[in-house]
Amino acid sequence: MKWPIVFALLTALFWGMYGPVLGWARAAEGNNPFKPYLLIGVAYLVWAIIGGACGMLYTKVPFEFSGEGVKWGFIAGSLGAFGALTLTLAMFSFPTGTKPRPELVMPIVFGGAVTVTAIMNLIISMKSGSGHAPNPMLWVGIAGMAVCIVVVAYNTPHVAPKKPGAAPTTTPTPVTAEPQTPGDTPAKP
Repeated sequence: MKWPIVFALLTALFWGMYGPVLGWARAAEGNNPFKPYLLIGVAYLVWAIIGGACGMLYTKVPFEFSGEGVKWGFIAGSLGAFGALTLTLAMFSFPTGTKPRPELVMPIVFGGAVTVTAIMNLIISMKSGSGHAPNPMLWVGIAGMAVCIVVVAYNTPHVAPKKPGAAPTTTPTPVTAEPQTPGDTPAKP
């Protein structure tokens, strides 16, 4: 059971860094959110193909696909891409003159995603007639997640990425010339 936890923690690590790095990409592109989004798509395409192909080779499964697998795989990929688009739009839609706030957006995204997954699984379970009634602690967890989203978003440090080529913020120290005698070389500032 160790590896699923390790991979889940790695996913949290990667996705947790996603928002701040997306903010840096946006700042590097003059605050246009759609240039980074295009590159997100390229990265998804490259890593999904490489990772998927390597995984298939490692598990020795044939490179053949069923119609249902193609349909649901494409829907899952589309949901991921729409999520990346709406995340980009969330960062883009802050009022003019304000910076994107990944420290506000990301807890909502990931806390909300856990909640949506739980509710979706509950609905699927109820429709399948499994007879499992939801545990009341599910609702406590969802309420707790909402509280946690607010607490994390409110208490995260708000640090803007450095702007490329920005002038130093320190004031230069004035240089005073020392008296020179004939034959001395001029003092360097």
